[in-house]
Amino acid sequence: MLTPLASSGVIAQEDAAPISVNANMARILRLSAPAATVIIGNPGIADVTIQDPTTLILTGKNYGQTNLIVMDAAGEPIADTLIDVVQLQAGIMTVYQGLERTTVVCAPVCQPTVMLGDAPGYTSNTIASSRLIEDLTR
Repeated sequence: MLTPLASSGVIAQEDAAPISVNANMARILRLSAPAATVIIGNPGIADVTIQDPTTLILTGKNYGQTNLIVMDAAGEPIADTLIDVVQLQAGIMTVYQGLERTTVVCAPVCQPTVMLGDAPGYTSNTIASSRLIEDLTR
């Protein structure tokens, strides 16, 4: 079984509600038994790494739903559950200018951010600005 670190309930294997993770963010999952093999149905939606035999790091990569299968050293399933990758909603504002979309995070001052579906030019400029600032602070 999987237990999200921030949750008090245990995630049942196949019949539970999906585990939710925000796109471009990670969360810690605890296992009830040591994992030997971890499989993500669609690695374009989510990624998982084994931190230690009973701790997984789940990272949301793209919006959508996929599944997570965890097996022990004997190949027996420990968990089989759905993963929902969703957009973080808190503090985010989407701005439409004609057919183009841009996204800003307002917490408390609005700053540009990159979200799937934003205009390509806006995305490129935001990434370039971020890299410039990163290079200046090294």
